[in-house]
Formats: sequence, structure tokens, C-alpha cells
Amino acid sequence: MSALTLKNLDISYGDTKVVHGVNLDVPEGESFALVGESGSGKSTILRAIAGLAPEWTGEISVLGKPRTHGVDRNVSRQVQMVFQDPYGSLHPRKTIDSALSEPLAIHGIGNRGERVEAVLKQVGLDQRFRFRFPHQLSGGQRQRVAIARALMLEPKVLLLDEPTSALDVSVQAEILNLLKRLRREQNLTFLMVTHNLPVVSFLCDRLAVMRHGRIVEIADVAQLKQGDLKEPYSRELLAATAA
Repeated sequence: MSALTLKNLDISYGDTKVVHGVNLDVPEGESFALVGESGSGKSTILRAIAGLAPEWTGEISVLGKPRTHGVDRNVSRQVQMVFQDPYGSLHPRKTIDSALSEPLAIHGIGNRGERVEAVLKQVGLDQRFRFRFPHQLSGGQRQRVAIARALMLEPKVLLLDEPTSALDVSVQAEILNLLKRLRREQNLTFLMVTHNLPVVSFLCDRLAVMRHGRIVEIADVAQLKQGDLKEPYSRELLAATAA
């Protein structure tokens, strides 16, 4: 089954259309990347899937079921998003325990203490972090908490918006290895936005190259590693990374 299907997806902010006619199918268990220059519409697609970009037309399906506009509680149980800035995405005055418990409270899920402890362990944080505040954690630890929060509802799909770009290079590898392990252990589907083609090579199976709100090429990661991208713009991105 497809985890995510987009058909003729147009997304606008007011009178400005930023995504044009995107068609995409991501099977369950796949890790798929959206790459391209800033402003090409990559993150906007994630936001539409998550219900954070209300002005869209076309079709968005999650695990075979069409999603409606705005917040959809059923979709929230299946799809969660990890944002670029781990500090900005966590409330500075709420403890880690409170941040992780909130999704459970919203969806009326019990055993919150046990679930918080279990998910912290999954992302490699011991229990001493549970009652700390975000400013008491390093950037890498905050991103582990952001990933833990995304996992609280046991989703099938994670939307990853540049999940390592705000981190030091040494910490980036730790988070990428964590994501790779979680995907394997929990059979997660990833849709990831990144500028970093080596990250795509490490974590993803396929990629779509976007330019000016349109997909210009879809390729296997094997083609990326071999430098066998077809479109001139795709080759430009690859050359810029290698430079």
C-alpha cells in the first residue's frame, strides 16, 4: 500500500501559487527525499500533508485514505512532523515530560508516564532528561526529544523538514543513524526535505528534485550515487554539492 499519494497538488499562500501539479507516490516503508533550492516548495508540501498549509487543491492520501483540509485527528495519529529547529519547535517553559505527554492528552491516550519513558529510551535519552527544560539540553538532545514527540502517537509516517541542518556536523551523524534505526525497527515511512545530497544518499531510497514548485525529476538513490541524474538542473545540484 502507498503511505502517501499526492495527485495534481497545487498549494497557494494567498494569491501566490507555490506548488504546481505535484504527483507523488511513496510506498509504505520507503524513505523518500524532496530536494531543491530554497523556495522550491519542498517544505510547503510537508506542511500541506501535516495540515499546516490549508490552501491546496488536488488530492492528498495517507495510507490509502484521502485527507481533508486543516487539522485531521485521524491523520495526526498516522503522520507526524519533525521540524528543522529543535529549539523553536519545543515550548521553552514546558518540561520534556510535558511536551511528550501533550499529544497523548489531546488524543485521550493513557499510561502516559510509561509511554514517555519508553519513547525516551527509543531515541537514546535516559530518564534524567524527562523533567528538564529545552534550554537545559544540547541541540542534538533537543532534536532527539522532537523525534520522540513525533513518535508518541506511534505514527506510520514521519515528515522530516531538514532534521539535521541546524545541528553541528558531529551531531548530524548521530541523528541520521537514529532515524535510520527507528525506520528499520518500526517500519516507518519517511518523507524528508533536505538540501544535503549526502544525507539523501545515506538515508533515502528515492528522491524528487523540485524547482519553482514543480517536480522536474524522480530518481533512485543509486542514480544519485552514480551521478546518473537526467535533468540539467538535477545535475547542477549534484555538481554544487561535489564542489
